[in-house]
Amino acid sequence: MQRLTRPVLVVALLFISAGCQTYTPSSQDAYGPRFSEHEAGFTAIVVAYAPEMEGILGRIEADPNASITKMQTYKGIQYRIGRYHDEPILVFATGMSIANAAMSMQMALDYFPVKQVVYMGIAGAVNPAWQPGDVIVPARWYYHDESVYANPDPANPGESILPAYYARFMAEQPDRRAADPNYPHYKPFHFIHPDEVLIIKDGMEKPQDTPYFSATPRLLAAAKSALAAMPPQLILGEREATLSVGGNGVSGSVFLDNREYRKWTREVFQAEVTEMESTAIGQVCTVNEVDWVVIRAISDLAGGQEGVNVEHIYDKEVSRVGANALFAVLDELAAQ
Repeated sequence: MQRLTRPVLVVALLFISAGCQTYTPSSQDAYGPRFSEHEAGFTAIVVAYAPEMEGILGRIEADPNASITKMQTYKGIQYRIGRYHDEPILVFATGMSIANAAMSMQMALDYFPVKQVVYMGIAGAVNPAWQPGDVIVPARWYYHDESVYANPDPANPGESILPAYYARFMAEQPDRRAADPNYPHYKPFHFIHPDEVLIIKDGMEKPQDTPYFSATPRLLAAAKSALAAMPPQLILGEREATLSVGGNGVSGSVFLDNREYRKWTREVFQAEVTEMESTAIGQVCTVNEVDWVVIRAISDLAGGQEGVNVEHIYDKEVSRVGANALFAVLDELAAQ
């Protein structure tokens, strides 16, 4: 055994030494996205799930100046490549939820040269003034459930025991609200204490608390012009949809079906609509410095019903109107 020790040790040391040598990448080792085709970049046409995608693909198929010419699948997600009135387009569904939206959008930006994102989907109304089929293009998107779940304070009924960092965060609120008219009016919902997401991007030395993400002004302006020029949109042949640009939307990792919580999001965030993807889309596009805008068609008043939620009754109808709004925006962008 002793005679085997030295050779084995020498081999082991040689292996370790080789593994610790400095690695110099060659010219062929290029990590990260590499783009050659479509140097002008794609307009990404994005939805959350099947009923919304059906309307998009149906419109493209019916348009002689639009087509899908290729489909690529990455990690199970189908990305359709085509053209819309001479503009290269990338069409895909993120899947529902914050996590799916963030993952599939980042994948799209990694695999394709995307210059701008136009996202469309259905949403629940937070503002009870909205009705099914109305369309809104919010200017800002907030996470409503980035938060602290706290224990009650036995020494102070009605109060919570909050972590030190959150107490410091709350102490900053008056100054931050004074500096930003769109800053939330934070207050707890029972044991839930709202917080902000920390983001890091190029140009930042450290992560920063971020209360919301703003859609690209150029795309908001295009949406405003497009919606103003649209013909009346009838919902189930009964009423004309209201089309609006501006205001706030909220996203979270929950299907918001509680009227009291919905009222709380209205008070804290001045929200018009709620859903489960848009703020993640805004965050990913903001960090990657890609222009973006989100179009939402109202399916129901979140948690406003008696009994079981009936948003499914309107999902195809409002998706149709949402698709009309989306293509009106695309036409406006193509004309610029």
